[in-house]
Amino acid sequence: MAEEKGEAPVASPAAAAAEIPPPPLPLPPYDDVNAKWDVCMDLSIRRIFYSTAVGAFAGLFLFRSPVTRWTSVGLATGIGIGTAFTECSYIFGRSPAKLTPKISKAPLSKDAEH
Repeated sequence: MAEEKGEAPVASPAAAAAEIPPPPLPLPPYDDVNAKWDVCMDLSIRRIFYSTAVGAFAGLFLFRSPVTRWTSVGLATGIGIGTAFTECSYIFGRSPAKLTPKISKAPLSKDAEH
């Protein structure tokens, strides 16, 4: 019927799929810096907001003095900033700075002991 009306014949789905070129490959995740920044900013904003809110509610319910309430807000905000920084460091492929000093495992010479 399609040939009688002058329409093109309908190809089978397998033939139509063979004619469509494959989409271009996306950039590897380690090269997509914009996506890493987007994820890092989103993560940072959420963690800072949520930790500040938790600190505010904890301060409101647990403490009576305004100073201790603000201290709990500040502590919780600092925890949120720290966790966001650590996670962003992992996202960008760098580990955060270590706070422990490097200790050599080489034995001391006899001259250094005296």
